[in-house]
Amino acid sequence: MRWRIITGWSVVALVITLGGGPSSFGRGPAVVASEAQEGGVPTFEVDASWPSMPNDWVLGQVSSVTVGPDDRIWVLHRPRTVGEDQGTPAPPVLAFEQDGTFVRGWGGPADGFDWPANEHGIHVAPDGNVWIGGNSAQPESDDMLLKFSPEGGLLLQIGGRARSSGNDDTENVMRPAESFVHAATGEVFVADGYGNRRVIVFDAETGGYKRMWGAFANTPLDPSEAGGGPAGPEGPPQFGIVHGIEVSSDGLVYVADRGNSRVQVFDTDGAYRTQGFVNRGAESASTVAGLAFSPDAEQRFMYSADQGNSHIHVIDRATLEVLDTFGSNGAAPGEFQALHHLATDSDGNLYTAEAQRGRRVQKFTFTGMAPPQGR
Repeated sequence: MRWRIITGWSVVALVITLGGGPSSFGRGPAVVASEAQEGGVPTFEVDASWPSMPNDWVLGQVSSVTVGPDDRIWVLHRPRTVGEDQGTPAPPVLAFEQDGTFVRGWGGPADGFDWPANEHGIHVAPDGNVWIGGNSAQPESDDMLLKFSPEGGLLLQIGGRARSSGNDDTENVMRPAESFVHAATGEVFVADGYGNRRVIVFDAETGGYKRMWGAFANTPLDPSEAGGGPAGPEGPPQFGIVHGIEVSSDGLVYVADRGNSRVQVFDTDGAYRTQGFVNRGAESASTVAGLAFSPDAEQRFMYSADQGNSHIHVIDRATLEVLDTFGSNGAAPGEFQALHHLATDSDGNLYTAEAQRGRRVQKFTFTGMAPPQGR
């Protein structure tokens, strides 16, 4: 059964702060709006039958979703959130084909590595290896990032449980939210995230430290050091929760600063380029929980998971202009409850992960381009 997703907002004004970048950042909102009307924006239908879950397994809180180089969809959930009376929890890591056919499942605590106490982010690198992090603070902090083979064999652990000393620590992460492997540099970029306020970069093969930065390329500070006071129109000088991270095909790093309702853009060396606010001033400020790009060569569109307001925002990647928005709060197919992370496959289909009360993964099939809908 499929339900039509009708996008419900027209082009939304977005505050953009430029930091000195290529001319592609300089196209104004009127131009973007015209282009969106002429070329359209992506549209989707939700596939309520996706995926096919074997063995009568059930999902707990679904924290993350990603797509591998072979277009298999990987799902990370929290089996420990499944109650004893709710059924048999699936393994924390699940892989599916695009049609929803189950491929494999694995993961969980074992000897030889520190499995996170609260599963949070999953990323499948271009080489097919699987990166996983967690964000638990109690009883001990998830201060590690794990790299596995597609079959679940441990390849690398960066950091260790309850080892981080904070933002200055170059050997450990602290409750990382998400990671992204950039093949061109052979590095893993980490949204580090819940305990720290930074992006940190490691060698994806050795785990060796490379560099780090905070918001606006500032030195990252712990919340107690950052101080209070009102933020200006550009927002706070430090990240809030660094909740998502993606690297585009043209080598730009997009950081989801969830509670500050903004996306910040950097070069891969950490030089600040620009930022844009998404749905700023909404009832919930958690408007940028996760990011994903459209699969065209230019990666023209970027999608933002608006966790607090149950929307997906369609954004022009070059200008950070919001072009369209769809989704609402609810449990029906196509609605969202605690939309957390999202991903796209090579056909342009969208996959969404719902944590907390949502507890599901959904597929939104790409149906073509259409003008943005009126308010």
